[in-house]
Amino acid sequence: MAEYLDLDPKLTEPELCKIWFDKAFHRYQNDLGGMNVLIEKRTNRLVGQCGLLVQTIENRERLEIGYSILPEFWKKGFAIEAATKCKNYAFENNFADSLISMIHEDNLSSEKVALRNGMTFEKMIKSFNIFRIDKENWNR
Repeated sequence: MAEYLDLDPKLTEPELCKIWFDKAFHRYQNDLGGMNVLIEKRTNRLVGQCGLLVQTIENRERLEIGYSILPEFWKKGFAIEAATKCKNYAFENNFADSLISMIHEDNLSSEKVALRNGMTFEKMIKSFNIFRIDKENWNR
């Protein structure tokens, strides 16, 4: 799963955790967006995270909908619900004219979420597929 997040799968869990936190703090310090914790209302349990992230892709800043769900909550609709809310929030508040999701080529479940969220395949960069939706094609 580390490779889905563009992290080295050979690193230990503490090393991966440190890299992840360093990355998150860098984002907050530089106003590059961040992830929100997802909590299941019924049980008050942590489900995962989702948010809007500024990514620089091919020297261009793009706004990404990022999501990561804990395995025990996969295929229960949490990712699409959260990703849709992020999309609507971004477009309703005029944050960008288009949104993307960067998804590892092996992460077919996340690709399905992007497609269900109205996105279409744009291109592949390294081992990541870029999916995009333009505000003009957004269905509220």
